[in-house]
Amino acid sequence: MMSLSWCLSYCCSHSHAGVKTALIEDHPEMGNTEILEKEPPESLSNGTSSNLEAAKRLAKRLYHLDRFKRSDVAKHLGKNNEFSKLVAEEYLKFFDFTGMTLDQSLRYFFKAFSLAGETQERERVLVHFSNRYFYCNPDTIASQDGVHCLTCAMMLLNTDLHGHNIGKKMTCQEFIANLQGVNEGGDFSKDLLKALYNSIKNEKLEWAADDEEKKKSPSEGTDEKANGTHPKTISRIGSTTNPFLDIPHDPNAAVYKSGFLARKIHADMDGKKTPRGKRGWKTFYAVLKGTVLYLQKDEYKPEKSLSEEDLKNAVSVHHALASKATDYEKKPNVLKLKTADWRVLLFQAQSPEEMQGWINKINCVAAVFSAPPFPAAIGSQKKFSRPLLPATTTKLSQEEQLKSHESKLKQITTELAEHRSYPPDKKVKAKEIDEYKLKDHYLEFENAAVPMST
Repeated sequence: MMSLSWCLSYCCSHSHAGVKTALIEDHPEMGNTEILEKEPPESLSNGTSSNLEAAKRLAKRLYHLDRFKRSDVAKHLGKNNEFSKLVAEEYLKFFDFTGMTLDQSLRYFFKAFSLAGETQERERVLVHFSNRYFYCNPDTIASQDGVHCLTCAMMLLNTDLHGHNIGKKMTCQEFIANLQGVNEGGDFSKDLLKALYNSIKNEKLEWAADDEEKKKSPSEGTDEKANGTHPKTISRIGSTTNPFLDIPHDPNAAVYKSGFLARKIHADMDGKKTPRGKRGWKTFYAVLKGTVLYLQKDEYKPEKSLSEEDLKNAVSVHHALASKATDYEKKPNVLKLKTADWRVLLFQAQSPEEMQGWINKINCVAAVFSAPPFPAAIGSQKKFSRPLLPATTTKLSQEEQLKSHESKLKQITTELAEHRSYPPDKKVKAKEIDEYKLKDHYLEFENAAVPMST
């Protein structure tokens, strides 16, 4: 089961904040709109009629798919500049959500386009949707931020209930509990949350796809083609229902290490113990390519497309920590990999040197390419929420990345010392002790991981 409380951290506290991102690569089909989108914000104010007219024209073409594909829409709506915001505002005016429930509106919205692109771009699209829904239904939910928080909650619930993750699915009671205190400091109506939960449980959230994409097999378009051509864009590995946590799959990424590894799943998402029947050792040909560790049944061949099973077994090493499994003595040369979502996997290498080589490479890739974490939730101060660790590659330079790690190490070290200075009283509720242990576990993990990066 996914921990909704920490995944909501970015959504609920940054609905209208500008998110730093780099411009995505140029696309020739953008035409003259690309020039407008690259202009500085001060020259693109809402008061400039020529820009507004250009935004209206582009929004109309996007809505009617006039020389655009469904997969083109989100990248024009989700950029972090004033012209893109104008386009998004005009595009959303084609949707009338008046009198519709939030889940109905989101499904209606997703029928028009494919929610593709970088994590932060897709999150901005959801912000624009939330603003439009609130405009159409001002008396349904207290604020635009409240609408956006529920929108993110539905997306994350969708992943939990319908994704491939192993383990217990989130219950309605847990869904409600995770949203306590994030509605302008208060709670959402339980009837509303129950209705949203049942809607997502009964019918998976899905968005539209281009006709040619519908005809493709799951692995097509995600790896190098047999004829040697390379796709230009980065696709995603995962359920494709969560715009924050999908693993980026770059077919042109560098290969840092490869070789045979035996894998044992020790703990599922959020550190929950893996069921006994699913803990067995399996041997794979492992390929560390970009920030993804691919686990394939056969030896790696660059020209061969990845199978659906290969993609399902893939592990992102963003914000991960690899170390020697000193507490596992049943087999030699075993390393432990703890992922950003607190899964724990054991890998057996063929020699001590190979084991150390994998540890070094994984930690190096995680350090160099992991994007800075988003802040933790501020909607409810009662609970500790782990910061959201984006799967996207960092946009920082190497020097900036190093400074970011040094700053984080200093912060984590201080926070861990302060946290352990005030342990909970033995008389407090078990829930508060669990919260203390969760935060302690997180800080200890980060305190060990960050030095590997510096």
